[in-house]
Amino acid sequence: MAAFPSRRFLGLHLSDGIRPGNLVASMVMAFAATMIITFLPAAQPILLAGVLDGHGADQGRVVALLAAAAEIAMILTLPWYGALADRFGRRPVVVTGFALCGLSSLLFPYAGNVTVLVVLRVVFALGVAALNGMLATVAIDYVRDRSRSKSYGLIGLFSGLGAMVAVLGLVRLPSILERNLGGDSGGTEAAVSATRYSFLIVALITLAVAALMWFTLSRLRVDAASARVPLARLVREGLTLARDPGVALSYAASFVARADLSIVAAFLPLWVVVHAVREGDMTTAQALARGGIVVGVAQTVATFTAPLFGWLGDRLRRQDAVLVAQALAAAAYLSTLLVSDPLGSGIMVVAALIGLGEIAAIVTAGPLLAQQVPPAVRASAYGVQTLCGAIGILVISTVGGLFFDSWPAAPFAVAGVAGLLVVAFGLVVRRRVVPLPQELGAQLPEGSPEFGAQGPGRP
Repeated sequence: MAAFPSRRFLGLHLSDGIRPGNLVASMVMAFAATMIITFLPAAQPILLAGVLDGHGADQGRVVALLAAAAEIAMILTLPWYGALADRFGRRPVVVTGFALCGLSSLLFPYAGNVTVLVVLRVVFALGVAALNGMLATVAIDYVRDRSRSKSYGLIGLFSGLGAMVAVLGLVRLPSILERNLGGDSGGTEAAVSATRYSFLIVALITLAVAALMWFTLSRLRVDAASARVPLARLVREGLTLARDPGVALSYAASFVARADLSIVAAFLPLWVVVHAVREGDMTTAQALARGGIVVGVAQTVATFTAPLFGWLGDRLRRQDAVLVAQALAAAAYLSTLLVSDPLGSGIMVVAALIGLGEIAAIVTAGPLLAQQVPPAVRASAYGVQTLCGAIGILVISTVGGLFFDSWPAAPFAVAGVAGLLVVAFGLVVRRRVVPLPQELGAQLPEGSPEFGAQGPGRP
């Protein structure tokens, strides 16, 4: 087969057959996917209060139920999405993910009861699972090995910008539309209409992006042999790849890194609010605003330093980059033990360090996995890696949350200790990490000993 001419774009070395437009499409995908994924949790209180007419205690119960249902749905489907992407290609899975998110967003404001809302939240989670797995996979597919960390850094940058647009722009749509629909005189009817119009706008944007992805993402198949491999075997391959020390380290790093991201969003503002209420120095609204600023500092630092860690990751051995990132993240989370007043200026320094550690851990884990697995099962491996992240969120958030009431720094301490365990594991296996030759990985046919039971692409 004749090779496509190699190209460079945005400082990245493109894979054979990938055009600059395909790479731009992957950045748009990262921006739009993160924007949509961030919008729903942020707008959920508006949805519950305005449409379901929820009240304090009931809203807490409903939110917990929705989160649990979504997490279970993602854990059950993530490996299968990776196998589907290896079998049928990345583009159909990406489009399906956006379509599921768009359709569920369209119907959310019309849910008349909690049962329907849970069903729609599960549908949305299925879309999120598809997008989460494909973000990493496409970022790796489209560039050569020497540019994969930089590609991850750009994906992190555009993902962060998408989250900012969701929090600073889309979440404000209901209040803007409510004023235009009658303001205070409109009452509940105006609030419900504004919420429905807001979700309609987001749904239309999402479905438009789904159509755009169909026409702009690459149609090339990474490995034609995967189209003839049963899905169950591809899922099994993603799991058995963990016998490779580098893959195991990447999976372990993802377990901690994705949980770190969840802890920042969930517990950092809660710590500020709880402390403010106990001390009585601020109203709840003021404390919530202060907590938002703290999270904003962490996410802003993470967004704009993602390309830096991508650049650094391409200049170190991939396992060493993971170790540096995990050590930085662990130190950042454990630095919360030095904070006695989360309303003081010191929390801003800690938040900045957490942002650095969070994005460093995320950006470095993916490229390590890419160098260790054959392209024929790459999406399956990333499905399992994303699954490890989902389980990490569940475990670390649960353990940290159990101790939060008596020790607010507990979630951060748990995350820090978990990071140190990954560092210890990495130090043990770093000399045993042998990158898979890219030429071998790109040509593994179905049925070859390297593809199946003999291990993850090792001769």
